[in-house]
Amino acid sequence: MIPPVSVLDLVSVREGGTVAEAMADTAMLAQVAEEAGCKRFWIAEHHGMPGIAGGATSVVLAHIGHATSTIRIGAGGIMLPNHNPFVIAEQFGTLDALFPGRIDLGLGRAPGADARIGQALRKDLMAESSHFPQDVVELQAYFAGVEGLPILPTAGPGAAVDVWILGSSLFGAQLAAHLGLPYAFASHFAPAQLDAALELYRARFQPSALLDKPRVMAAMTAIVADTDEEARLLASSMDQSFVALRTGSPGRLPPPVEGYRESLQPHVLAGLEAMREASAVGSPDTARRAVAAFVERTRADELIVSGTIWDPRARARSLRLLMQALSG
Repeated sequence: MIPPVSVLDLVSVREGGTVAEAMADTAMLAQVAEEAGCKRFWIAEHHGMPGIAGGATSVVLAHIGHATSTIRIGAGGIMLPNHNPFVIAEQFGTLDALFPGRIDLGLGRAPGADARIGQALRKDLMAESSHFPQDVVELQAYFAGVEGLPILPTAGPGAAVDVWILGSSLFGAQLAAHLGLPYAFASHFAPAQLDAALELYRARFQPSALLDKPRVMAAMTAIVADTDEEARLLASSMDQSFVALRTGSPGRLPPPVEGYRESLQPHVLAGLEAMREASAVGSPDTARRAVAAFVERTRADELIVSGTIWDPRARARSLRLLMQALSG
């Protein structure tokens, strides 16, 4: 049984494209996700990266909200050390007022960029990261409208925002379990501790007023085309971006390249293969088998799929093919 499927989008800026076009492409993909029956459409916060335009996450979500009508929309995630909880409560309370009952807020403690982002934000991100658990609790208090706080945001108290803890290590699993919150694991790019984190989260989960039992979302890379060969070609854009990032030269999303993986040094290829452990890249049949195996492994309550493709029409078709394959 395949659980509900959602989409994680990076608002990718293509080589030869513009930020405005990336915003339009993201709205189009959200519409496709809604039509295809996806549960959620999330945007990730990244900063200072030429190929990713989702840094002003709440603004992008407002854009997506106006382009759709029923799908849940949210952050996957907001990197809370970059902000203060009061402002995030205002932003996501405002989104809930605009799009009632549709807003999710995934919270992470990574900066979403390199050390320069701390200087640009005028923050000591190392120190801020150590306050992450307290900041999550403070943010929840604003949404709950807890009496006794020095000040409450005008938009925020009473907002029906679903709060998730994001993670790629054991830290987030422990925090989500302790607070009784749902947990989303970033296995699409950091699968190494997936099994251990899910086991820890489920074992230590403490029921809360928000959640009576563990709820796990696991992430996959999913790129689907008519054939395995075509899907691998489409995935080469994402592969190039990963290699560029790891070698310190990130740029805009490049077009696909035939035989790209065959051109790589063995150690670089090994890094790609490790990161793509949680992936479904191939024909509809290939993707369906990969997703089914991943669900059996993780026992996830929800899946969220990522998968950057240079041509936005091919990205939309990939999502349609995936959802059709999983519903068959």
